[in-house]
Amino acid sequence: MRIFEKTITVSKDDLDQLNHVNNVRYVQWVQDMAEAHWLQNTTKTIQDNYFWVLVSHHIDYKNQAVLGDVLKLKTYVSKFEGVFSFRQVEIYNATNDRLIVKSETKWCLMKVETKKPTRIPTEITTLF
Repeated sequence: MRIFEKTITVSKDDLDQLNHVNNVRYVQWVQDMAEAHWLQNTTKTIQDNYFWVLVSHHIDYKNQAVLGDVLKLKTYVSKFEGVFSFRQVEIYNATNDRLIVKSETKWCLMKVETKKPTRIPTEITTLF
C-alpha cells in the first residue's frame, strides 16, 4: 500500500454558512485526492487506456475544520477485487493530528476503448 499525502489550508471558499468546512468540499477533496494519486502513480499509457468511475462513497465526519486550519490529507488503496478498488481517504488537522474525516470509496476500472468494466491488471495493482 502506497500512501499519497497532501497538505492544504482551509480558505473562505471552503466554508458553509456556519463557518465550518462545507460537507460538499470534503467530498470534492476525496475525489481530488483519488485523481492526484492516480495521476502521480500511473504512466500516460495507462491513463490513455483506463479510467475510473465512482460506484459508492461513504464518509464519516469526526470533527470540524475552520478557516485557516492546515489539513493533512492521506489516501491509499486498501484492496482490489476484480474490477473494483477500495480507496481510503483520511483528513487530519495538521496541527494537532486530530482526525476530521474518514472516507471509503469504491471505484470501478473502465477500459477507454470499450467503456466497459475491466479486471484490474497487475500492472496497476503493483503501483498502489
